[in-house]
Amino acid sequence: MSEYAKSLKFGAADKTAVSWRDFLELTKPKVVALMMLTAVIGMLLARPGVPAWTVFVFGNLGIALLAGAAAVVNHVVDQKIDTVMARTRKRPVATGKISAFDALVFATTLALAGMLVLVWQVNALTAWLTLASLVGYAGVYTLFLKRATPQNIVIGGIAGAMPPLLGWTAVTGQVEGHALLLVLIIFAWTPPHFWALAIHRKEEYAKAGIPMLPVTHGNRFTELHIVLYTLMLLAVSLLPFVTGMSGPIYLVGALVLGLRFLQYAVRLLRGDDREVAMDTFKFSITYLMALFVILLVDHFIFF
Repeated sequence: MSEYAKSLKFGAADKTAVSWRDFLELTKPKVVALMMLTAVIGMLLARPGVPAWTVFVFGNLGIALLAGAAAVVNHVVDQKIDTVMARTRKRPVATGKISAFDALVFATTLALAGMLVLVWQVNALTAWLTLASLVGYAGVYTLFLKRATPQNIVIGGIAGAMPPLLGWTAVTGQVEGHALLLVLIIFAWTPPHFWALAIHRKEEYAKAGIPMLPVTHGNRFTELHIVLYTLMLLAVSLLPFVTGMSGPIYLVGALVLGLRFLQYAVRLLRGDDREVAMDTFKFSITYLMALFVILLVDHFIFF
């Protein structure tokens, strides 16, 4: 019996055990939490002081609901792929614990609720930009780009880079240059972040038929591009200081974090080690969180 058939058999027998935690897992809460951190910081950076509590609460709620909806759709679209990858084969849709239909109903409910909250309590621009991000991630990236090109994460990364802009527009009601700088930072961060994981999971991506860069071009080529993108990220991360958006605390923090990230990337290029790749992936998450927190601290001290 195939692994996929086994997972379906297991799922069918386990459907009675479905709980709210299974539905929560569908929303990828850890990923959404990182996205919401950048959205919150976008809100706090948009204007001096603290935004109105209604914008803060309802803006984050609406963005989180739509981000969760996109994650649920990802579970459905990647159901067969998830069954052959160790880190995803126990997901509720992959095992059959939650049916694809029920998951889509859940995703639709989350998306409609998120749009209602944003249009009603925040502003239409944020609502439509957030919906566009959902379509970009769940539709363009997951349905097409992920399976079509080794540049999938580069092209599709723009959808995942949107949260700070969404937080910014929730407060201001308009798209501004400094908000786009925050998007650019995440856009530059995404390829080295995901390619490090792809090196560690290369065999699984190959088995699933996903043309990630290490699968199509090899580890060495990917590691070189991780170094190049990390250098680009270091340069891009300095733009908030260069443009007057931030002060010296952020400059020092961005340099320290960026050079540390580069150290991981160079170490990976020299050693070609799967464990180093995972260490690089883990640090990339710490890097993004710390960079945005330092940017926020700098903002409240100097502006």
